Amino acid sequence: MTAPRFAVGARVLILDLGKHGHVRIPHYVRGQVAEVERYCGAYRNPEDLAYGRYDGPRIDLYRVRIAQAALWPGYAGDAADDLEIEVYDHWLAPAEAGGRGETPPC
Repeated sequence: MTAPRFAVGARVLILDLGKHGHVRIPHYVRGQVAEVERYCGAYRNPEDLAYGRYDGPRIDLYRVRIAQAALWPGYAGDAADDLEIEVYDHWLAPAEAGGRGETPPC
């Protein structure tokens, strides 16, 4: 077993992979910078499971935190309000890897 790619507190970029169909990443968080709140474990990819593919590798899952003010222009709530969402590793890159919503180079 290998260590997770991202540590708690790491800044990550939620990628926009341009995928359609059964994905667990809402459009409003794609391209956002978030902070890893916790590592949740490794699980089968729900994007594959939704289409009956059960033999893929397990993928690391993280819970990340995004400031509500970063998501919603003009957000009138408390400045400390944030959204937590679980994101699989293949949707994440180090925040320094690219600009907003760009897939980092291979």
